[in-house]
Amino acid sequence: MTNRSGGAHIGAIFSCADILAVLYDGVLNVDSADPGRPTRDRFIVSKGHVAAGLYAVLAERGFFPVEKLVTHYQNGSDLCGHVSHRVAGIEVSTGALGHGLSIACGMAYAGMLRSASHRVVCLLSDGECDEGSTWEAALFAAHHGLSNLVVIVDYNRIQGIAPVAEVIELEPFSDKWKAFGWAVREVDGHDHDVLRATLNVLPFAQGKPSCLIAHTIKGKGVSFMENTVLWHYRIARGAEFEAAVVELEAEA
Repeated sequence: MTNRSGGAHIGAIFSCADILAVLYDGVLNVDSADPGRPTRDRFIVSKGHVAAGLYAVLAERGFFPVEKLVTHYQNGSDLCGHVSHRVAGIEVSTGALGHGLSIACGMAYAGMLRSASHRVVCLLSDGECDEGSTWEAALFAAHHGLSNLVVIVDYNRIQGIAPVAEVIELEPFSDKWKAFGWAVREVDGHDHDVLRATLNVLPFAQGKPSCLIAHTIKGKGVSFMENTVLWHYRIARGAEFEAAVVELEAEA
């Protein structure tokens, strides 16, 4: 998709691909036959630049035909470069970083007021945790005891232009979320069994929102993409594309 369209953030997509796979393999209560069902879980992908990865998962789950993926990033297509609510199974358009958790908090608070059974899950990038709006929302969630809210941080430690530690250091990261009143777990974000087991025991603590810090690798699965700033924006072309496909097929 990204090679054909010439637009995407492949390193960031690969870092959260396992998280998306596990969520849509039985963790999220969603139904491709009835995407708007009132009892569905709400999933907010705040790091909206990983749209291509989310579209692929939704297509594989039957929300729309897989054949539509070839229109990604093309003029007139609703498979936009950043997550678009025009696509079946997507709640809101995202991409302006630092806004997703605020939206998720509003949804979770509304659900709590109605005593609704659904959960709200929000996927954050680590770079978004430099945003003041993220921490304002985190305070709000804890204050209101939003135990129906789950944040998953894709902690690959690389932002768009530099490592997280060089831009604004987040450590001690887990302690920050705990200090803001959240129940926190840390896992290997590429281990499906661990991800599934952890996400199946929500909330982590009664009366608190849950934060899962998923330790991931930017560009996971392609050796020359892993842990490099370059592949936040770069598109694989020619020999690079061919080499990436070989590695991904071997890993699969």
